[in-house]
Amino acid sequence: MSVIRNSKSAIDTFLTKYPIVAVTGPRQSGKTTFLRGQFPSYQYVNLENIDVRKFALEDPNGFLKLYNRYVIFDEVQRVPELFSYLQTKVDEDKLMGQYILSGSQNFHLLQNITQSLAGRVALFKLLPFDLQEMSSANWLSEDYSVNLQRGFYPALYDRDIPSKSFFSNYVQTYVERDLSEVVRVKDLKQFRNFITLCAARVGQLLNLNSLANECGISQPTAKSWISVLESSYIVYQLQPFHANLNKRVTKSSKLYFYDTGLLCFLLRINEASQVKTSPFKGSLFENYVINEFLKHNYHHHLLNDFWFWRDAVGHEVDLIWQNSEALHLVEIKATETIMNDMFKGLSYFEAKQSAPIASKTVIHTGLFTQERSLGTAKSWKTFVDQV
Repeated sequence: MSVIRNSKSAIDTFLTKYPIVAVTGPRQSGKTTFLRGQFPSYQYVNLENIDVRKFALEDPNGFLKLYNRYVIFDEVQRVPELFSYLQTKVDEDKLMGQYILSGSQNFHLLQNITQSLAGRVALFKLLPFDLQEMSSANWLSEDYSVNLQRGFYPALYDRDIPSKSFFSNYVQTYVERDLSEVVRVKDLKQFRNFITLCAARVGQLLNLNSLANECGISQPTAKSWISVLESSYIVYQLQPFHANLNKRVTKSSKLYFYDTGLLCFLLRINEASQVKTSPFKGSLFENYVINEFLKHNYHHHLLNDFWFWRDAVGHEVDLIWQNSEALHLVEIKATETIMNDMFKGLSYFEAKQSAPIASKTVIHTGLFTQERSLGTAKSWKTFVDQV
């Protein structure tokens, strides 16, 4: 089934404003299917093809003369020399929407875009399916744990691949092979152990020294490995809110995975029923909800900012996001029973904050939305429709 991705509308708009649009995101997030299926007026050229790549390398001017307008270049990072020629080409032609670039090795793709195409390119992130896309395809379960455990990569649904098989292959062929080459890992077992240790720390404050010590590597190595996992859209860091409400607020970031299916695989959670009994239940659901805010933000190109907040005495806000000048406060609870004290951290933050607070929300595992005097309780399934 062909799913209309939410990024389509935003990309259409920016194709009228920039000569180049680049689409990045995790490997297997559906970039090629999306671009080939939903931009039919563009010619598709895959630079993974040896003959095509050889043409681009040996005669870049002739290559761009042939592919001179409305072209998708996939795996474009395979020909880094082409980026300088693309810069000259679009500067001369002054044609909006001339090229769409994509690639699976995001580290190299972003590096070349930054060096050669700054100011000429609009950058989009295509993550695995979001809840709205899943719902439109009738793939969204009424039980949050089913989708959380299975994950959101398109192949899981398009080709009905069992999640354990998909992620086993994903880790072996991409996370271990490709990423270990980028950082020149000498001990593959150690790198695999590092990723698993990251999974066990999901939703926690990131302590690189502790992570490095447990893995038996140096702190600079741990920092380097985290960086490459981030640039490849395996993990991301949520930064703390910096308003000086209290001098003792945390300054450490929190670590999350872009897909909860991969996270569950690393934690050996192979059935949805295990989610609800897992000691990681709260962290998994927190990661699940925050991911949806990120996907909604990237797929609709909203450019909102996201943080969390925590002080030394235990006051905490799981997620803060900003729209214009107003702040939105979110508490995430892996429960269907809503208690007033779940709004306590949000109310405390509101009382200390001078900026306007637009909303206070508790997102839960049930299927109901309920207005309370202290804020709103929203279902995991529909909260993103109201963002």
